Amino acid sequence: MLDGHLLLGWLSSCALLVLLGGAPGPSAAYFGLTGNEPLTILPLTSEMEEAAVKAHYKVCDRLKLEKKQRRMCRRDPGVAETLVEAISMSALECQYQFRFERWNCTLEGRYRASLLKRGFKETAFLYAISSAGLTHAMAKACSAGRMERCTCDEAPDLENREAWQWGGCGDNLKYSNKFVKEFLGKKSNKDLRARVDFHNNLVGMKVIKAGVETTCKCHGVSGSCTVRTCWRQLSPFHEIGKQLKQKYETSLKVGSTTNEATGEGDISPPKKSAPGHSDQIPRTTDLVYIDDSPSFCLMSRYSPGTSGRKCYKDKNCESICCGRGHNTQSRVVTRPCQCQVRWCCYV
Repeated sequence: MLDGHLLLGWLSSCALLVLLGGAPGPSAAYFGLTGNEPLTILPLTSEMEEAAVKAHYKVCDRLKLEKKQRRMCRRDPGVAETLVEAISMSALECQYQFRFERWNCTLEGRYRASLLKRGFKETAFLYAISSAGLTHAMAKACSAGRMERCTCDEAPDLENREAWQWGGCGDNLKYSNKFVKEFLGKKSNKDLRARVDFHNNLVGMKVIKAGVETTCKCHGVSGSCTVRTCWRQLSPFHEIGKQLKQKYETSLKVGSTTNEATGEGDISPPKKSAPGHSDQIPRTTDLVYIDDSPSFCLMSRYSPGTSGRKCYKDKNCESICCGRGHNTQSRVVTRPCQCQVRWCCYV
């Protein structure tokens, strides 16, 4: 049974539910990036309302959510569509951000299951990108009119409302944050791994919030800007992925201490910092991890290794070839120059 407080697809203490399959291990239930996500959103509409409802419920059941999450999925036809979209979007962005790395976001089968059992910094990124994906997709779904329980952001806290007339349709981050927090559940203090996963979930949501911008458009005769309509927009998800990749690069290894005042466990720098590890106290915006990552050079339970992959000269060959050397191939490629003749008389 899921605790309902973690993440990466919205998780439990070890991982999340598998999109359309079983759990990765006896103690883990994983819902998030599986490596086999569809590249298009599943159709949830039908000419017959009854058929549409059945299709909606079917998608919720296929996602193998826990009881509370399934109830939240079923209560609004747009939720199932948004969950599938979030998974696909997060998976594609993960693969894009790590396309030049030794670990290139390989999540097929046993690799995913083994990775999620450990607290690597790669696991931290997966949790963050998944919670960010769900938050982003839900806010966009509201403003696109795909949800019954939310619409556009009303932005009641805009400064100088007398001079700025609200308009457009803003991405509803307020509703999205509320939904995602309820969907993932409350914070758990069961163990260090649970606290770390929850922390990384929140990092993904905070990056989304930090990227909100106010966009305005002028209206009036000859562009006089007599009236301005403004709305809030989220940053493109590719920008979110880029920021989380930067946080991955500067992620901090942590340990556990007990808060004497509350008796609860806290995240802190490891008691014995290894060479190269910082004793910096992690901030709420830092990705954190507890286990040192493997090299990912050779095939293991965590990845297929880097053998046979293509590398790019002067970019990542030294890294992904792991000292084994590489072969260079040269090819002559002929392409149309796409020139156009303009009359008269130049190309």
